[in-house]
Amino acid sequence: MNPHEYAEHDAVGLAQLIAARQVSVEEVRQAALSAIGSINPAINAVIETWDDEPSPMPGAFHGVPLLVKDLGLTVRNRLNELGSRLAKGCVAPEDSELMARFRRAGLSPLGRTTTPELAASTTTENRLDGPTRNPWSLSHSAGGSSGGSAAAVAAGLVPVAHATDGGGSIRVPAAACGLFGLKPSRGRLPMGPAVDEVWAGLAVHGVLSRSVRDTAALLDCLHGPATGDPFHIAAPAHTYASVLNSEPRQLRIAVQARPLSGQVIAPEVAAALEQVCTVLESLGHRVTPVATDMGVSWEAFVELNARFWASNTAAWIDAIAAGTGRPINDTTLEPATLALYQLGRELTAVELLGAMHERNLVTRRAGQLFADYDVLLTPTLPDVAPALGRYNSGQEMLDGRGWMHRVFTYSPFTAVFNVSGCPAMSMPLAQSDATGLPIGLQFGAGYGQEALLLALAGQLERALPWHARRPAVWAGRA
Repeated sequence: MNPHEYAEHDAVGLAQLIAARQVSVEEVRQAALSAIGSINPAINAVIETWDDEPSPMPGAFHGVPLLVKDLGLTVRNRLNELGSRLAKGCVAPEDSELMARFRRAGLSPLGRTTTPELAASTTTENRLDGPTRNPWSLSHSAGGSSGGSAAAVAAGLVPVAHATDGGGSIRVPAAACGLFGLKPSRGRLPMGPAVDEVWAGLAVHGVLSRSVRDTAALLDCLHGPATGDPFHIAAPAHTYASVLNSEPRQLRIAVQARPLSGQVIAPEVAAALEQVCTVLESLGHRVTPVATDMGVSWEAFVELNARFWASNTAAWIDAIAAGTGRPINDTTLEPATLALYQLGRELTAVELLGAMHERNLVTRRAGQLFADYDVLLTPTLPDVAPALGRYNSGQEMLDGRGWMHRVFTYSPFTAVFNVSGCPAMSMPLAQSDATGLPIGLQFGAGYGQEALLLALAGQLERALPWHARRPAVWAGRA
């Protein structure tokens, strides 16, 4: 199997070829490593590859290559540097629970992908590893914080990659790189055992893929609580993979065209949203424009997120510094991360409790919205991916709250699903005529409703297929 043949298959397709013995696990692995070797220098998505991993376990994805984000989960005896000079050289002693589940699913881990420092951004341009480039345009961002995983999947280096999402970090790079990205409900996938919640429950694990069926089949392998988990979300009535081929019932779809910040979205994003609404109506769904609110003002929403991000980041930084013996200053942390650290150290317990109260208001408002509607549709991002360097420009002039306003200006639609804990997905349903960059549309649903979203995703994947689109940098051309 050469890289061209390899890149044409999604994870389910590769697993089927391996199971039928049309290709061996080692042939697939070598094709993946060849693709990484030839393509990664252009995009800088993969930090390192591993050549001494054990043979993959039997499982639904036996022998399918996987890359893991350098943050959120741990791989036994592997570097876990979190995109930060502060954590450079840190090694994880054990597999985390999700990593163990990836292995039991049969996946073959090949290495680590880039992330912004401590995931505190939605562009992947850290000072430890350098900027990750978008395979659709090397002068543009791949998004973040799972930008390395997104760029690697979009370029055909692997069919699927691990990702995390604390404010949009699966959906933002999915939109930037033309992928399918599902943020599961809070508690759907295990976070432990070293932690129970991450970022006060805002963050979850997931994957990035080029096909809906890959995400659905992987979720079937991975979901469910681990011993001691704080959340025990109800299991789906049927497998997620089984819902993809049946047409969903008529859905009540609310459409929010403008972010609650009031900022104007790009005309081509607005046009893509209108086109998708037309398709949804042709499929029999009821589409209703709405002006939703989140139960709090936009400024209060950004502030509650700032308190969660900053306090958790500060505690994380203190723990890393204690373990490494390194100072906490501008020699080890980037300006925006250091600003968040300083904010986190200044916050009081009362202020954090205030954020928890407002999180509850947002969650209750989301519950009411999804009592009235089945799905909320928005753009994933207000514009296509920004040029490299633009997002981080002048960050040294910002304090922690200023940085959070910048993050939410670039991604104003996504974080409400992190605060509420509800599932949401980005789908690559359109493309910019001006730049060729992908445009993602976001669909969210009520808590625990991943099956509903996946059924809709399967229908839209058939109606507006994206598989024939290829980025400028693509392993199939190697």
